[in-house]
Amino acid sequence: MDILKKIELYREEEEKLKWEGTFAEYLEIVKQKPLVAQSAHSRVYHMINDKGVETESGLNKYSFFSTELYGLEEALERLVEEYFHPAAKRLDVRKRILLLMGPVSGGKSTLVAMLKKGMEAYSRTDRGAVYAIKGCPMHEDPLHLIPAHLRADFYQEYGIRIEGNLSPLNTMRLQEEFGGRIEDVLVERIFFSEDKRVGIGTFSPSDPKSQDIADLTGSIDFSTIAEYGSESDPRAYRFDGELNKANRGLMEFQEMLKCDEKFLWHLLSLTQEGNFKAGRFALISADELIVAHTNETEYRSFISNKKNEALHSRIIVMPIPYNLKLSEEEKIYEKMIRESDVSDVHIAPHTLKVAAMFTILTRLKEPKRGDIDLIKKMRLYDGESVEGYNSADVDQLKKEYQDEGMSGIDPRYVINRISSTIIRKEVASINALDVLRSLKEGLDQHPSISNEQREKYLNFISAARKEYDNIAKKEVQKAFVYSYEESAKTLMDNYLDNVEAYCNKSKMHDPLTGEEISPDEKLMRSIEEQIGISENAKKAFREEILIRISAYARKGKRFDYHSHDRLREAIQKKLFADLKDIVKITTSTKTPDEQQLKKVNEVVARLIDDHGYNSVSANELLRYVGSLLNR
Repeated sequence: MDILKKIELYREEEEKLKWEGTFAEYLEIVKQKPLVAQSAHSRVYHMINDKGVETESGLNKYSFFSTELYGLEEALERLVEEYFHPAAKRLDVRKRILLLMGPVSGGKSTLVAMLKKGMEAYSRTDRGAVYAIKGCPMHEDPLHLIPAHLRADFYQEYGIRIEGNLSPLNTMRLQEEFGGRIEDVLVERIFFSEDKRVGIGTFSPSDPKSQDIADLTGSIDFSTIAEYGSESDPRAYRFDGELNKANRGLMEFQEMLKCDEKFLWHLLSLTQEGNFKAGRFALISADELIVAHTNETEYRSFISNKKNEALHSRIIVMPIPYNLKLSEEEKIYEKMIRESDVSDVHIAPHTLKVAAMFTILTRLKEPKRGDIDLIKKMRLYDGESVEGYNSADVDQLKKEYQDEGMSGIDPRYVINRISSTIIRKEVASINALDVLRSLKEGLDQHPSISNEQREKYLNFISAARKEYDNIAKKEVQKAFVYSYEESAKTLMDNYLDNVEAYCNKSKMHDPLTGEEISPDEKLMRSIEEQIGISENAKKAFREEILIRISAYARKGKRFDYHSHDRLREAIQKKLFADLKDIVKITTSTKTPDEQQLKKVNEVVARLIDDHGYNSVSANELLRYVGSLLNR
């Protein structure tokens, strides 16, 4: 289907969604679907909740945020459960400005953008449908037409509470256009749109000397005063400020704490009483979520100013720290690269992971427990199993610092350095070493890094390099071992025969002489030591292997090379240790013989087919691992 056909179908769909009728007809919709009369906060909460929630390890993960925000599950759960949910229930929390506080490039703006886009899409669904008095510039709630003295009766009949009063403009229109007949007032379905300024607004402060409060609350239309005769006639007023246009939805207050005080005072009445003052009118009701964002330094400065105390109690601060999970940080970089013009450049496997290691290390705080270093802490936070530690240790580590993740290197810096690497190298492939080198060079140019931090960050680059060295060896190890897979299977069978004899306290037979011999302890230990099995733990490990073999046998399945992950890892490491000399020769010889060349080509093919390398990055990896082994 071509793009023009899709545009036509979208236009047809838009027409189908439109609705217009009288207030009496609208009440029938309310009776059938009470959710159309929900508040702005309730609408945001249901929009998020309707996308789905998964509970993992006691943590609620909201699918709404999963495509754009990574590693912020705890912060997002707190945001939804401590602000949106109670606000949707009409608790006092809804009378607060939501202030997202966190470091630069931590996801605050992305979060607000997602809420805006989400509200636009949600207003086009049945559950998110919004209706307003037709022709009202503020998209006013039709239920405001119900007189105050009848609202208790309305609640008894419909189970819906009505808050807010009819605006001055619609009060006049009710009398002049509809003769006071509420049931005849026209109502239409509206669709939120930031571009069309319907239900979504954005306010950004500019020069305090030139910015007008009318940007927030609207202004008098002087061209109509002669026609209507008075500045207090609502028809002579433009209800086009951000607070007017964001009614029923959401308004983003950018750089709120940098704003002139006169703009902030309007928010006091709006948040607490649900109304604001505009022109020569009575207070105007508005139902909208006010969301702002700032960094920690600006927030500390704001609360230290005693003149701002009235606003302090009307703000709920939600910390949005940096992501602290290695695998999630990698996803952030993948997303940013996908959205760039360098997405066609080959980035060798583990490149982004190693860059993410450096970034996460800069954000973590040194554990107070002496038995855990930052590398272990990073792995535990990412959900890896680290021998000797469990989930209780992770919880304890998280409680040590309340502000962990509020400082460190931001994702933009890393992406800038990756971009610089790609442009400078001018090749179709980059690897982890290229990026680490670029990260190191960039520290000198970073405007906000002190000399002390720089030294610390250089150590983190070294730590990430060591981790990459281990990863690189394992990659080549797997590729080489695959080429010697028959040898690996033979070694494993030999190990299992010895383990069976050891556990059964029986003898083995020499395949040549046939005489009885004891299990080969040296062979078994040489394999077990590869994965850190201690002398004291060897018996339990061997018995575990035997139990696994028996379980497979009972199910009629054959225990093979892929049946036990740790044993397979041990076999691979043992075989690789035995093959080190071959690896050294084949990766460092400038003129390998035919047999060596064949072996190298097999390994390169394996790295390309199974591990995601291209020919350039595979050969670079082999040369690098060869240099490591030759040291």
